[in-house]
Amino acid sequence: MAATGLGCFLLPNHFIDGGATGISMLLANLTGIPLAIVLVLVNTPFIGIARRHLGLEFAIKTGIGIAALALCVGLIPFPIATEDKLLGSVFGGIFIGAGVGLAIRHGGVLDGTEILAVILSKRTFATVGEVILGLNVIIFAVAALFLGVEPALYSVLTYLAASKTIDYLIHGIEAYNGVMITSTQHDLIRQAILNEMGRGVTAFKATGGYSQADQEVLMCVVTRLEITRLETLVKVIDANAFIVVLSVNEASGGVMGKRTPH
Repeated sequence: MAATGLGCFLLPNHFIDGGATGISMLLANLTGIPLAIVLVLVNTPFIGIARRHLGLEFAIKTGIGIAALALCVGLIPFPIATEDKLLGSVFGGIFIGAGVGLAIRHGGVLDGTEILAVILSKRTFATVGEVILGLNVIIFAVAALFLGVEPALYSVLTYLAASKTIDYLIHGIEAYNGVMITSTQHDLIRQAILNEMGRGVTAFKATGGYSQADQEVLMCVVTRLEITRLETLVKVIDANAFIVVLSVNEASGGVMGKRTPH
């Protein structure tokens, strides 16, 4: 997927991606060295860093992914998908993001700067996203000097498309949302969620800010696709129930990956 994005969309239009892949593409453009070789040379030091700081298994998976990407870029004669710059930048980013996202889901990465970002985030006040953004600002600024402002701007668009695709593959359909439900029929709603949806529920003791009455607030975590079903289930029991849907960046344990027994 990532090699298709490079071969079919970015390389024919002289765009680059962010991170170590972008550095490799820039160096290959300036030196004439085949991109497949530069990809391996640029990313090899990062694999060594990953072995030391993130473990042998992660380093092996990352090395295999980068080697496979380099082989695909070097050996497969990709056709030019489009010469339209906008289409090339957007769809190139989507394909690259799909490849990187799948690699991350299975315990590796295809870009060495992501390894560096994880390590720096642990040792500084910056987050992983901030480190990656800072590195890419430098890369695209250099690209603007050597490739021109317009190709650099299209490259930024490629990076944004890739980032959104990665986020979707990692957190997309299976993304979790926290749902808080306040209702006088809390016990019936709790039983319905447990029995009909098979999801765990936590009940909080609360006091109404206006009524000052004691009540229970139900909290459960469901996937994005289950939100509508949950809301319908609640409204059938209590049409006046107060429902708040919250974004959940990460969730694990409990009954997240399995159903509760009915």
